[in-house]
Amino acid sequence: MYRFLLSRQWVILTLIGLLVMPAMYKLGFWQLHRHDRKEATNHVIDRNLADPAVPVESLTGPGRTVPSSYLYRTVTLRGHYDTAHEMVARQRTAADGDSIGYHVITPLVLADGRAVLVNRGWIAAGDDLTTFPKVPKAPSGELTLTGRLRPDETTAATGIRNRAGLPDRQISLINSTLVAKQVPETLVGGYVELATTAPKPSGAQPELIPEPGDISSALNMGYAIQWWLFTAMVPVGWVILVRRERRERLAAPPAGSGTEAEPVPAVASP
Repeated sequence: MYRFLLSRQWVILTLIGLLVMPAMYKLGFWQLHRHDRKEATNHVIDRNLADPAVPVESLTGPGRTVPSSYLYRTVTLRGHYDTAHEMVARQRTAADGDSIGYHVITPLVLADGRAVLVNRGWIAAGDDLTTFPKVPKAPSGELTLTGRLRPDETTAATGIRNRAGLPDRQISLINSTLVAKQVPETLVGGYVELATTAPKPSGAQPELIPEPGDISSALNMGYAIQWWLFTAMVPVGWVILVRRERRERLAAPPAGSGTEAEPVPAVASP
């Protein structure tokens, strides 16, 4: 009664099941690995935010890549702003998650002449996107800053495409290598999100970037479990279909058993 499994229909159905099961199994582990990476990143961020601040020069330098282990590490900087080479990063979201504007990026020149890109915060876009926006004036003189160290932005990491031909002093990615030719000083790798300034600046300033929260990883674990459940459902569903097919074949009358309906005889016309 199981010879029907050798039919074309059942062979194809079985092969499809055998192919999709390992694919779904691997997709489950892919989501699990994404969950684990996010949890590891959350641990690094929490640790770095809690650690004491260190001079930015001790963690990065010209041509250096900021490693993931330094992500959001609290750093100190002492120097003066180079406002003549200030720029803005386009298409940035405010803390409310809805408003689109710019991040103000100003080089801070250190005592040794090197400079660090400082993200001073968010400003509204305004009406004319083809010109440099009106930016709150950066404080002058010697300053001491604290902030959070970030690696240079890349398209792969952020999904932001690096557009060419933008208006003067507007950039897509906050990347020390990409903007090096726009700044006379030698830039260190990465950039800093501003947290505090001493002396405290007077007048309006850009809206500071808030501290990062934990990256949600619950969905990834849910997706992993979902894929594994789908994997387990394939053989269960196959068995259910096989048993149903077998019952239907057992219930069907055998061919030529005489149980077919008798033909209605033709009525002779008068």
